[in-house]
Amino acid sequence: MQRLSFVKYQGTGNDFILVDGRQGLDAHWYHESVVAQLCHRRFGIGADGYMVLEASSEADFHMNYYNSDGRPSSMCGNGGRCIAHWAHSLGLGLNGYLRFTAPDGLHEAWVSEQGQVRLAMNDVALSDTSAPTHEVAILDTGSPHYVAFFEQLSPDWDLLSFAKGIRYSDRFATQGINVNAVWPLDNGALQVRTYERGVEDETYSCGTGVTACALAHALREKKPQGHYSQALKTPGGDLQVHFTWDGTRFHSIILEGPAAHVFSGSWEQA
Repeated sequence: MQRLSFVKYQGTGNDFILVDGRQGLDAHWYHESVVAQLCHRRFGIGADGYMVLEASSEADFHMNYYNSDGRPSSMCGNGGRCIAHWAHSLGLGLNGYLRFTAPDGLHEAWVSEQGQVRLAMNDVALSDTSAPTHEVAILDTGSPHYVAFFEQLSPDWDLLSFAKGIRYSDRFATQGINVNAVWPLDNGALQVRTYERGVEDETYSCGTGVTACALAHALREKKPQGHYSQALKTPGGDLQVHFTWDGTRFHSIILEGPAAHVFSGSWEQA
């Protein structure tokens, strides 16, 4: 019988199983089928993703991320905020400031006493972006995102059918892509709904997704060079994306929002 100690975290409803692997972790807990079972919402703990906090020689820790289908994946913004919050509670970093490596490189994070986490995202160059038309943009914000703009959507609009038609199209079927529907609200915020590859369903929130939506919106609106803050609403809560646009590249990108410990436990498996 093998036992796994874990904590469950959520960031605006995007939920994750976090495991401390700094002292080494048996290979069993990295197997695709095992991770998928742990993340299963009927036969496991239930989560959008699974992360192992690992030792790092170049930062406070390394974030090893898996989607709920059990497969290793790219950067997860809300996951990065959650694991930074947990690492802070474990005594890593200094005065709420942490550095960690992830599948897309080095990140910085700042954890407040109120549970807010600011996460530095990688720069996004215009060359990495399919320039938006009036309706669509494609950006890589650590994970690839398809952003579709709408004037307004009803609460019962079928995101799954729309998103699966894109995600499983000939262009994206092999590598997969996350699909976001975004529309403006009267107060200047953006409403976002996201379908995530690897989860293959709508999630309550997606950090790299709202980042992609904020940047794509700036391009679509032909914003002049400068520093901006964009408020975004997801089904799981509110997020902010701060960034600087210099005409060819987005830099100083910060994803900001809450992260919270849900519960701790252990899982036994033969």
